[in-house]
Amino acid sequence: MTKLSVNINKFATLRNARGGNNPDLLKVAQDCQRFGAQGITIHPRPDQRHITTADVYNLKPLITTEYNIEGYPDERFLKFISEVKPEQATLVPDPPDVLTSNAGWNTKEKCSFLQDVIGKIKEQGVRVSIFVDPDEEMSSAAGKTGADRVELYTEAYAREYAQDKEMAILPYKKAAQAALKAGLQLNAGHDLDLTNLRYFHQNIPELKEVSIGHALVCDAIYMGLENTIQMYLRELR
Repeated sequence: MTKLSVNINKFATLRNARGGNNPDLLKVAQDCQRFGAQGITIHPRPDQRHITTADVYNLKPLITTEYNIEGYPDERFLKFISEVKPEQATLVPDPPDVLTSNAGWNTKEKCSFLQDVIGKIKEQGVRVSIFVDPDEEMSSAAGKTGADRVELYTEAYAREYAQDKEMAILPYKKAAQAALKAGLQLNAGHDLDLTNLRYFHQNIPELKEVSIGHALVCDAIYMGLENTIQMYLRELR
């Protein structure tokens, strides 16, 4: 079964808006797991606008499933990975000032850089996934970086799904096959939701994990967190 990793950034955004501890991010992580999530994802940005440095460390002993830390592999990020040792580090090419992840790695141009940082991370015994666009060439070249997985960046799929779902999924199927051929496993994330998740999974059944945050949190406002997590899990069965 494809695992559901819940990205809890938006819960931290809500907490930080009032400067207190409501919602309690640590309790949220524990509850997500208790309700069926098979992983917790965070993306600690340098400005700490949602996940704080303290959160990165405080969450570690509470995660009994899989801890996935996303980010640009700068010195700060590599320090987190070295000291926390999550189950997975997901590398994204974001500059620090962007609102959210918006592009995958150019795995050809950045191959040497990625080989270096991935080597350092894997020395810590941490699995590495790298964010890639739905591009056969980039997926194939990712196999030379030393990564264990690629995370397919699914914003384009989500945007085009309503117009033509068959055309929307096509580049992802090709990119997925290129990654598998290169010896990589598959993750996916960004704008997947209850409308488009099942079709994506049906067409790329080799997925190991999907990371979902924003849509899941929005759904939880209306349907409750436990019910929402169960609904997402049903889409993956």
